Amino acid sequence: MPNQIRANSVLPATREDIELHTADGLTLVGELARPLDRDPVATLVCLHPLPTHGGMMDSHVFRKAAWRLPALAGIAVLRFNTRGTSSVRGTSEGTFSSAVDEKYDVAAAIEYAEFADLPNVWLLGWSFGTDLTLMHGLDPVVAGAILLSPPLRFSGPEHLAAWAASGKPVTALVPEFDDYLRPDAALERFRAIPQAEVVGVPGAKHLWVGDAERVLDEIVRRVAPDVPVPLPREWDGPMESGDMNAYADRTVAAFADVPVPKPLT
Repeated sequence: MPNQIRANSVLPATREDIELHTADGLTLVGELARPLDRDPVATLVCLHPLPTHGGMMDSHVFRKAAWRLPALAGIAVLRFNTRGTSSVRGTSEGTFSSAVDEKYDVAAAIEYAEFADLPNVWLLGWSFGTDLTLMHGLDPVVAGAILLSPPLRFSGPEHLAAWAASGKPVTALVPEFDDYLRPDAALERFRAIPQAEVVGVPGAKHLWVGDAERVLDEIVRRVAPDVPVPLPREWDGPMESGDMNAYADRTVAAFADVPVPKPLT
């Protein structure tokens, strides 16, 4: 009998711990999840939310993407911790740099995907990761970008202009009740990229709690259009359970009194 896919469900995939090596001499820790029995049809390189506020490679949407999408959609998922960021996988070398030196981290991830012959590489940024995508992710290897809850805090008009000139597809998924940039304002800001698609998500908030399935469907719709969506909510096959307790100290409440960093000038 098929089993319901739950928040902690881990579907079959080939998963390997990886290390990324940056041009400024750091080693970053990560994981690559690939389909178990076929070549991937697309690749997601995930750029996580603010590490100063609990963001990491295991932030829940990315964790669920890695646990589900190789099996359900044939998509490879590359996750990693940016410099100075910790998770169950370990801690990446270096220190948080307010989106400046993280350019080397983004480049190392893209380079890894290229050298591993991963196909159809898309950047999937979330919050701070959307700024990294816009600022540092415009690479010939990259097919396009998907932005979850883009605050446009560190990125500037020059970065939007560069993506506009590239013609590469950009999709921004914007929660109705986002803390930083809501759909109407996002439509205005992203007019700078004529090919950008802004999708307002009713009822959603910045952290996408309770909306991960909708997000994954929207991602698959763009990067693997031949895969039917919505994705299955049940799985008729082997399925493991991930340890959710490991993330209990990364709640929003734990960082309520921590100031959000500003761009370096």
